[in-house]
Amino acid sequence: MVAAGWLRRVAPGVFAVAGVPESHRYRLRLGLLRLGEASWVSYEAAAGLHGLDRSPADAVEFTVLRAARLSSSPMGVHTSRWMPPIDQVFVDGFRATSATRTILDLAHARRSQWRVEAAIDSAVRLGLSSPTVIAARLETLRGSGRWGCRLIDRLLEDSGGHSMLERRFLELVRNAGLPRPRTQVVHRRNGRHIARVDFLFDDVGVVVEVSGRLGHSSPSERARDAQRRNELQEVGRKVYEYTWHDVTEQPGMVARTLARRLREAGLAA
Repeated sequence: MVAAGWLRRVAPGVFAVAGVPESHRYRLRLGLLRLGEASWVSYEAAAGLHGLDRSPADAVEFTVLRAARLSSSPMGVHTSRWMPPIDQVFVDGFRATSATRTILDLAHARRSQWRVEAAIDSAVRLGLSSPTVIAARLETLRGSGRWGCRLIDRLLEDSGGHSMLERRFLELVRNAGLPRPRTQVVHRRNGRHIARVDFLFDDVGVVVEVSGRLGHSSPSERARDAQRRNELQEVGRKVYEYTWHDVTEQPGMVARTLARRLREAGLAA
C-alpha cells in the first residue's frame, strides 16, 4: 500500500493514509502511536485538551515512563519514573495526564505563576480538579526534590474561585486578616435554584460578588441581576459587589469597606 501510494510511513511501525492533513490532533495521535502504550499527552498539550485557560492551541508534548523513552524523537517528550492510574485519563480519545497532574507538571516545568494560577482556577471552574485534590496529590511528591511544590503550596492559599479576579479577591481578604469566605455557593429557595454566588461569609450572611471589566450591560442582563439580588436579599443575604477596578486598583478601599460591612453584619472583632 505504501508502494501504491495509499499509505505513507510516518514513524517506525506507524503509517498514515496519504493526503491526511497534518493537524494538531494528527500530531498528538502520531506521538502516542510512536511512543507506545506507556505514553500520555501531557504538560501544555494536556492543558489544551482539558480546556484550561491560557493554554496554547498547538502544543505537542508527551510524557513516557523513563524506561520506555525512545533514544531520539522529534517531539517534546518528558519522562517520569511512574504514572499511577490516578494521573491517567482519556480526553477526546487521547491518553493524557489528568488535570491535577497537568497542573503539577506545569509548575514542575517552571511555567510562570500567572500560567499556573490560570490552570488551577480553570480546572476548578470546569470541575476537573479542586484545591483539596491538588493538595492531596502534591503530598505524594513532597520531599522528592520536585521543583514547583512550593509554588503550588503558595497558589493554593487563594484558590477555590473560578477566575483570576476571584483569586485576587481571596488574596485581598487574606492579606486584610479577614475570615476566608466560601466560594461558589449555590442558593436555593423552596427547591428552586436562585443563584450561585462568588463568595459567602457564612457567619454573617454576607454575599460578595466580583464583576469583570465588561460586567452586564444589556437591559435583560441588568434585569436578571436585579432579580437575583432581590431574591438573595429575601433569603436573608446582604449582597455587595466589587468591580475589577476596585479589586485590582483599590484593594485598600475594598478591604476597609468589606471589614466595616462584616462588622455591621455582626462579625466578631
